[in-house]
Amino acid sequence: MNKHMRFLPPKFRLLLVLLTLGLAACQETAHRHDEGEPTTTYTCPMHPQVVETAPGSCPICGMDLVAVDKGGAEEAALMLSSRQITLGNIRSVPVDSGTVSGQTLLTGRLVTDETQTDVVSSRAAGRIERLWLKETGTRVRQGQPLYELYSEELLTLQREFLLARRQVEELGDEEPRFASFLEAARQKLLLYGLTEAQLTHLAQQDQPAARVTFVAPTSGFVTQVTAQEGQYVAEGGMLYQLARLDPLWVEAELYAQEVAQVQLNTPVQVRVEGQPATPFETRISFRNPEFRVGAQVLLIRAEVPNPEGTLQPGMQATVRLPRSNTQIGMTVPTEAVIRTSKGAHVWIQTSDHTFEERPVMLGEETAQRVAIHHGLQPDARVVVSGAYLLYSEWVLKKGGEPVMSHDHESMAGM
Repeated sequence: MNKHMRFLPPKFRLLLVLLTLGLAACQETAHRHDEGEPTTTYTCPMHPQVVETAPGSCPICGMDLVAVDKGGAEEAALMLSSRQITLGNIRSVPVDSGTVSGQTLLTGRLVTDETQTDVVSSRAAGRIERLWLKETGTRVRQGQPLYELYSEELLTLQREFLLARRQVEELGDEEPRFASFLEAARQKLLLYGLTEAQLTHLAQQDQPAARVTFVAPTSGFVTQVTAQEGQYVAEGGMLYQLARLDPLWVEAELYAQEVAQVQLNTPVQVRVEGQPATPFETRISFRNPEFRVGAQVLLIRAEVPNPEGTLQPGMQATVRLPRSNTQIGMTVPTEAVIRTSKGAHVWIQTSDHTFEERPVMLGEETAQRVAIHHGLQPDARVVVSGAYLLYSEWVLKKGGEPVMSHDHESMAGM
């Protein structure tokens, strides 16, 4: 020990020793670096505590060790072994250059055309004696029996008709006015819903019918049954609702930023899920003048022909709005883009076992490809299969979202 240190207090002597050892360690590190110590080490992707200076296998799990730059170049990268890449089905493709024609795809639904809906109501006050159709979804043909009604009012009208007919037969030549009475009674029964065939049968029987059968005024499908047998109904009371399914409506919702693309008579394509036929070429027939209450969406509607009856209300459909401006530049498959609350990003493969995340600014988009304005180099390879697995692996290993490690302010300023 230096003789001058004997006179120093003990705590100062300890501090001086620690400083001397620290300087010696720094000099040794600098000396080893100058001698060309390798800056690359090898670690296990599953067990980062394993660090080796040469390639090999992990002593814990047996996986191949992955090279890591000690200088920190790989801190923002995710390293996977060959086995992980195979099990995760991770596949990358080069960035492509081409054109992307923007299209807006809306999810729609087929509904019944409200103008093709009929309500069958009771023609007179009375009691429902029989319902010929009791289930919804049943097909109805025009002239098919729907219900039988007992009505005192109809009995009275039938008696008046038969009485006027007898008067015409007996006194028609002497009193021509009886013919006008007969025609008035006949027209009244027709207005109450009886058919010409029923009036002919009534005249032949010469007896009023206690139960009158009413038939369907049109063809269609029963969408609602509101009456029951034995029920008393008032005149005009609703019994059935019928709907025709040719044509149908397709309805979709627009967000506020999409409203400017759609006007009345705007041509659109409609493809119905599960239907192999080519898309229907139709036009917008209705655009709601106000947004839906409590939501910033606007309803649009188009007509879809259904002559064969293969389409049914409730089917899902895709409505394709007109194309917007075509953009030329870098494009990637749509499945390569991951969208989070922090923005859109892709994963690129920088080496055989290394993957890095890149925030990107998106352009026009189709169902297959999306244009990239900023964030990628033309020679990059983007991950198209397993991108979400890489995202999950990053969160698991790094403890945060990958986009948080990049400066998005520079991206926004481009």
